[in-house]
Amino acid sequence: MVGHNQPEGEFDSTSNRDNTLVLFDVDGTLSPSRKSASEAMKETLLKLRKKVSVGVVGGSDLKKIAEQIGSQDYLLSNFDYVFAENGLTFYQDGQFKAQANILKHLGEETLQRIINFTLRYVADLKIPKKRGTFVEYRAGMLNISPIGRNCSQEERDEFFAYDKIHNIRTQMVDAFKKEFHDLPLTFSIGGEISFDVFPTGWDKTYCLQYVEKFQKVYFFGDRTQLGGNDHEIFSHARTIGTTVTSPDDTREKLHKIFQL
Repeated sequence: MVGHNQPEGEFDSTSNRDNTLVLFDVDGTLSPSRKSASEAMKETLLKLRKKVSVGVVGGSDLKKIAEQIGSQDYLLSNFDYVFAENGLTFYQDGQFKAQANILKHLGEETLQRIINFTLRYVADLKIPKKRGTFVEYRAGMLNISPIGRNCSQEERDEFFAYDKIHNIRTQMVDAFKKEFHDLPLTFSIGGEISFDVFPTGWDKTYCLQYVEKFQKVYFFGDRTQLGGNDHEIFSHARTIGTTVTSPDDTREKLHKIFQL
């Protein structure tokens, strides 16, 4: 699927590193979920970077994104822009630029209200397996996992398949929306085992304020459907959005669109 403002294959010779930026989701786009990007992907991105500026915008923190791309040094050296936690932590040309903080924004009382509701909900949840770390506190969001982020890869895969049938995360998000209807919060499902909770406006479009100099901003992501954590930036008027189904699909579309 292609975004509303991108004809398939749109790219012209006037595009260059100064006026064109290509942003990527990480999980399911540059790498399999929570796994490492392939050498073939890295080679494709290096070819792309010779033509345009490149960046990543992921929901995870810098450490987790770096683990999937290769290393922190590699990540910061080979991407012009790195937006961790949807852009709330921002690096440009390898240098730290800015960081927002959910605790300062919401306050301890509201934060505990969300965490307490999460733990009560998970306690009553009936699913095949539960592990640990049901709530992961990040600078810009809370990441909530019904099975717990301490699950093994096999357990992750099992939950993902189970969730596709039983919609555990979708039901949780519906319950959270009802419980916190009085708060300006957004709930966004991404990856395989979790969903994010963050102040409204702190989705991946948050990063766009830092890239206003570019005439064209492309975005590639796999969770672009309504409710997915790529939807807002994919459908934003500022971006040329493309939906991908896997890292291999990303590479194929990059070669086609940018004539690599």
